[in-house]
Amino acid sequence: MKIGIVCYPTYGGSGVIATELGLGLARKGHEVHFITYRRPVRLAHFHENVFYHEVDSDDYPLFEYPPYDTALTSTIVDVVRYQNLDLLHVHYAIPHAAVAYMAKKILLTQGRYVPVVTTLHGTDITLVGNNRAFAPVVEFSINKSDGVTTVSQSLKEDTQRLFNIERNIRVIYNFIDFERFRKVDKDHFKKILAPNGERIIAHTSNFRKVKRVEDVVHIFKRVHDLVPSKLLMIGDGPERQNTERLCRQLGICEDVRFLGKQDAIEELLAICDLFVIPSESESFGLAALEAMACEVPVISSNSGGLPEVNLHGVTGYTSNPGDIDEMARYSIELLQNDTLLQQFRENALAQAKRFDLNNILPDYEAYYEEVLERSVTKVE
Repeated sequence: MKIGIVCYPTYGGSGVIATELGLGLARKGHEVHFITYRRPVRLAHFHENVFYHEVDSDDYPLFEYPPYDTALTSTIVDVVRYQNLDLLHVHYAIPHAAVAYMAKKILLTQGRYVPVVTTLHGTDITLVGNNRAFAPVVEFSINKSDGVTTVSQSLKEDTQRLFNIERNIRVIYNFIDFERFRKVDKDHFKKILAPNGERIIAHTSNFRKVKRVEDVVHIFKRVHDLVPSKLLMIGDGPERQNTERLCRQLGICEDVRFLGKQDAIEELLAICDLFVIPSESESFGLAALEAMACEVPVISSNSGGLPEVNLHGVTGYTSNPGDIDEMARYSIELLQNDTLLQQFRENALAQAKRFDLNNILPDYEAYYEEVLERSVTKVE
């Protein structure tokens, strides 16, 4: 198949999943065309069967903001026509699903029908998409897609609750590439960060309020009082300054490292003992899955799709969002018991293997074929 993938090229989960999916499809012989305003962060090297088409939205004096939606639509039309794409797969509802619909209608005037699969990732439904300024467009675009998927059962239920959805929604879980995310020997690195054998706790996010990053610091302070430990804060975003200020107030700065955005997250996870993700809302929990693939148990909230990934009492523990005391208690319980920690490490890896890219990729291929078969003679 010739597949066009439209996504955000940033560090966010939707862009990462879209890129990894495209690379996986390319390895299986499909021709994959990424269409976005910048090369995706995980598309750093040449890959066979992978093509990149940059969207150029030049400034024009009439516009206060560059009309990216229009430029993206035109680029999609050109790529579909001249690369003869079979299908478009757009990730994140805003604006990609709406833009794909417009491109589809333009192509129809030229006698060309291209089916569109829309994957909903989370905040495009529960936060941004539910905004009254966007909701009618989001609902319309979902219903006009030829196929719709969500990354968890929880997100499917949220979508159906928040919008009047006429389409069937298929749950196809996010995935992990075990060629990249696996536990490797980085003991020399661990000794630099924890020279006295301290436990290492990690958190990864985009540091938005919904991630409750200050909770991570409060949890760590309670752990740190009883268990010699270090905290790695990986990522960046609007809440970073407040979180750094909190570390200073709590007097734990020497044992907290703010590492910013990292490309090789797997190397950091390889030396960790525990991963903490206390999000207010999380449609799936890709960061948790990446940790589990590296044999790191997870302490998480029980919001959204996290309980579908992190199994309470098996791969880690889940608590209500904001329950800092319970999350700290679970963390201490694990970190003070080597036998239990090792069992949870093994359980985390076993659970992560359910989400191996090689297991999930055939689900997408089968869904593409299903959508293509329905669309053979379709004209709107």
